[in-house]
Amino acid sequence: MDDLFRALPELLRAAGEAEEVAEAAALAAWRRVAGEQLRTQAVPFRLYRKTLTVAVADATWQKQLEQMSGQLLFRLNSVLSQPLVTYIEFRIDPQTVRIERARLRGREIDRATQERRALHCARALAEAARAIRDETLRQRFLLAAGCYIDAQERQ
Repeated sequence: MDDLFRALPELLRAAGEAEEVAEAAALAAWRRVAGEQLRTQAVPFRLYRKTLTVAVADATWQKQLEQMSGQLLFRLNSVLSQPLVTYIEFRIDPQTVRIERARLRGREIDRATQERRALHCARALAEAARAIRDETLRQRFLLAAGCYIDAQERQ
């Protein structure tokens, strides 16, 4: 993921004036700059004429983030390596924030499920390896299984 963000400025330069690319880059950069906690409270959804519109749940969040907007702008444009965003508008839109929270919770559940599956797979693999008496064969079995798992994860 870090490689993607390092390539973002170059991608923007190559895209020229493509608004869709600029918007996608700004939204991704916001999520990077916002971090875990802020990501569930402030959801970017549009870049128009260098104004990034971010949905917030209520007036309290709107006021707090407006006070931080200069710092957020600086960090955002630093990630993008250019002044792509000149203003951040914090719009009260609790529905958009709720949808994003639900989406993020879904990702957490998926990640937890994947971790449980990986743990189960590792246990089963270790048990199967223990049954192989020949140490060289056992090592080859584990290497082959590891290569297979890596290939599956890449797909």
